[in-house]
Amino acid sequence: MKVDILAFGAHPDDVELSCGGTLHKAILDGKTVAIVDLTRGELGTRGSAEIRKKEASAAAKILGVSFRDNLEFPDGFVFNTKENQLEIIKKIRQYQPEIVFCNAVDDRHTDHAKSSTLVREACFLSGLIKIETKNTKGEVQSAWRPNAVYSYIQWKNSTPDFVVDISATIDVKMAAVAAFKSQFFDPNSSAPETPISSQNFMHSIRYRAADLGRLVHTDYAEGFTSDRLLAVNSIFDLK
Repeated sequence: MKVDILAFGAHPDDVELSCGGTLHKAILDGKTVAIVDLTRGELGTRGSAEIRKKEASAAAKILGVSFRDNLEFPDGFVFNTKENQLEIIKKIRQYQPEIVFCNAVDDRHTDHAKSSTLVREACFLSGLIKIETKNTKGEVQSAWRPNAVYSYIQWKNSTPDFVVDISATIDVKMAAVAAFKSQFFDPNSSAPETPISSQNFMHSIRYRAADLGRLVHTDYAEGFTSDRLLAVNSIFDLK
């Protein structure tokens, strides 16, 4: 199935935290969206791979995405290898997205930056016809290169190259994030505390979106960076 947007995340919940509002907004506009998690998040201090799989499925339903896959790369050890690139190329050629979202180019978790480079390079290589890949049926896939690859902002307070107004979808974003109950604030949990399990962190998701929205005269926004020049058809497209 071809989709308009394919969002990659190093871990289940990366996408929800960083671009969930943008994805749901696109879906409301009639676009198709799929998510590919690179790892199962099995090294997370709280929860387990099995729990996060169920949570990821619930979050995907809240966002309304068409598909969610997991490549099951080893959590904490995502590397930019030929083997990993080929697995991502298969997904890009399977879904043929116009736009790809990927992890932040620089971030606290080492998997994030490595995943960003891995996905961005795979997007380029996916367009080379001499790289042969096959789908699950053994059929040779056609080469495909997305029109654009954007990195979403994560833990670090990076300066975005552009933002997307998510004022109408902030509540759905927060509901999708909250689906990962094992990872985030739960006053009744006896699991060890982590940097993302505090109530302050949950508040920060909303107030970061509010701050980005404030800077562009709207209520909430999500930020992205681009490694290529951005263009608009008209100066009036900029807000």
